[in-house]
Amino acid sequence: MSGHLLHNLLLFGRVLRGLGLDVNPGRMMDLVSALDYVEIGNKADFFYAARTLLVHEREDLPLFDEAFELFWRKPAEGWDMPWQELTRRRRSTKPLITPPALKDESSSVSDSDSASQEALTVVEVTRTYSSREVLRHKDFAQMSAEESEAVKQMMSHLLWKVSERRTRRHRPGKGHLMDLRRTLRQSLRSEGEIFSWAYREPKWKPRPLIVIADISGSMERYTRLLLHFIYGMKSALTQPVEAFVFSTRLTRITRPLQIRDLDLALKNVGQLVHDWAGGTRIGESLKTFNFEWGRRVLGRGAVVLIISDGWDRGDVNLLKREMARLKRNCHRLIWLNPLLGAPDYEPLTRGIQAALPNIDNFLPVHNLASLEDLAKRLADLEKRS
Repeated sequence: MSGHLLHNLLLFGRVLRGLGLDVNPGRMMDLVSALDYVEIGNKADFFYAARTLLVHEREDLPLFDEAFELFWRKPAEGWDMPWQELTRRRRSTKPLITPPALKDESSSVSDSDSASQEALTVVEVTRTYSSREVLRHKDFAQMSAEESEAVKQMMSHLLWKVSERRTRRHRPGKGHLMDLRRTLRQSLRSEGEIFSWAYREPKWKPRPLIVIADISGSMERYTRLLLHFIYGMKSALTQPVEAFVFSTRLTRITRPLQIRDLDLALKNVGQLVHDWAGGTRIGESLKTFNFEWGRRVLGRGAVVLIISDGWDRGDVNLLKREMARLKRNCHRLIWLNPLLGAPDYEPLTRGIQAALPNIDNFLPVHNLASLEDLAKRLADLEKRS
């Protein structure tokens, strides 16, 4: 945890104590420890974590909610917080510590210095949130090396889940289908009398996920971070995940990505792939996938993610045919395009125009926010179909 955020958390605890809440150092230490497991960039998660650990009486909840909104969200330039009004509503049985002085209140030189320090602290809090928020919406291609490392850490906290499919098998449960075999077995234990009927419900299993990523020259600015994204998704999901990359030819990288050491896994991928940053032949690569790998990995209602900007130097008619073949053999075909995040983007390349008729979802994949949206869509595929 950065020093600025820790300092601001302690200041927030002081504010809550000044408003009469029973916030002691032990509870503040619990909150600091809990933030190691909370995505601080998500303000809702941060709010509920602090609310759970710092508020222990129901009547204090409205006071905490208002104090949280005022402390963490108001910019220093317009920090006109009604601390006096909040103080009047504090719990009278608890000790009062004066909240931070307002910017326009200065009864003495020391009070003025304290107010300026508090105002400076609020500016630091705003930067703590805005830096993470900026990274969430910043294009991968425009990031510095330090920003890329920070985004990689944020990627590791993404929660991935692919919606389940209904199988033809059933299991004991509260469904509408009667289970005669189990009913008869239960009746034998009660001398042949049937006192209750057993039922079955459908069995659900997660859908396999296939990722086919473009590593050609036009995708070079996004390739490294997208490989981290693929590795994190494969590590987080319990169902089968097959990963392929292509430029002028298709290469399966599922086995190297099974290594737990991320750096070693990406190093092995680099040694396995020999056409980094080359030309783009999407049609030929998809044909190789359909004819050599389709029967092995496309069963059981698989979901396919194609990551590419659509710049293709191959046969457009071949691309159209192979996209149609792939669409027939999978449950959902999703195309992720990093260029789609630009406000003036139009699908004018011949590769995209050939592929669009067979795409179920055409989504951007240019920043962390787009990956978060993808995670939500994969978890709700049945609702969105």
